[in-house]
Amino acid sequence: MKSQDFIKLFRELFGNNVSLPIVYNYTNEPMANTPKFGGCIFKKLVEIDHGEIVSVNTSNLQCGGGRFYTGFTDMPNRVPNYVSATEHYKQTADLVLQSIRQMDVQRAPAEWLNIWRVDQTETLDDIEGMIFLATPDELSGLCGWAFYDNSDPEAVLATFGSGCSALFANVTTENKRGGQRCFIGLFDPSARAFIDKDKLGFAIPKSRLETMLFTVNENFLTQSSAWAKIKDRM
Repeated sequence: MKSQDFIKLFRELFGNNVSLPIVYNYTNEPMANTPKFGGCIFKKLVEIDHGEIVSVNTSNLQCGGGRFYTGFTDMPNRVPNYVSATEHYKQTADLVLQSIRQMDVQRAPAEWLNIWRVDQTETLDDIEGMIFLATPDELSGLCGWAFYDNSDPEAVLATFGSGCSALFANVTTENKRGGQRCFIGLFDPSARAFIDKDKLGFAIPKSRLETMLFTVNENFLTQSSAWAKIKDRM
């Protein structure tokens, strides 16, 4: 799909005042020359939102958790105890390990992870997934869209984990298996420091996006007067 075609559709569905989503993929050559930086990968969202493409791997991404959840390294041994005893996000290290096993984090399929705003390339054909930084109103539209043709109780999941596990690891795994689940994320306080206070993350793997696009002209996003009122206030 051409990026401009998606943007035109997105504006028709959600209006002109919401932020454009970001997308990501893996390639063997970086799409941009991103300098080394410390800390959370979500630090780079401001630059991405301003139109920069960010490319990362172990050469410039310094966060151990970020390296793991984006598929570039094994899990650092310190992660379970750190998440439990230092961050206090899980009661025990064993619960952290259980959550990580359930994620089934995949190895990166190529050398570099590239992240960019959807309008910065011509096509969406090679993306792994699409990430929205969504207000509650926008989130209601995205969730409703995902629920429209899918009655599976896991059609939209909100799982424990870091921001990068929720929006990169889960989506990459889901896309690899051709799955139909979407993910809500950015509950993690460590990542939320870099996120607008009124927004959460909503991520759609490419495998699901392709099917959701077929339902646009029949669901509430184009057929409901109730949604039209919500769109007008966004």
